[in-house]
Amino acid sequence: MTIHESAENYLKQILILLERKGYARSVDIAAGLNVTKGSVSIAMQKLRKNGYINMGSDNLISLTDKGYVIAKKIHDRHRTLTRFLIRLGVPEKIAGEDACKIEHDLSDESYTAICRQIKEDGGL
Repeated sequence: MTIHESAENYLKQILILLERKGYARSVDIAAGLNVTKGSVSIAMQKLRKNGYINMGSDNLISLTDKGYVIAKKIHDRHRTLTRFLIRLGVPEKIAGEDACKIEHDLSDESYTAICRQIKEDGGL
């Protein structure tokens, strides 16, 4: 099954919230992605239906193993690409925005090559 960029963004945002706060709520996802709570509700229904998230009786959202794998991959790509672009001289805000665009479409081969180059240059 192919997962769409918007779903990847939701999963990544859930992971970020879980890492920062220890929990994820729809209202926090909406704020983090600058979308409406209604959009989050629809997205959470789809993610739950496809087995990427669980919602507790307390309305807290957690990632399933399947959801975590995708969220971690996208989040790692985002952090690596952001740091790489900053290292190239791109201002931090722009680097983060551009990394968000690139992280979804960049092939595994190109990402691996970037990581290899970073490693050869002594890391980030």
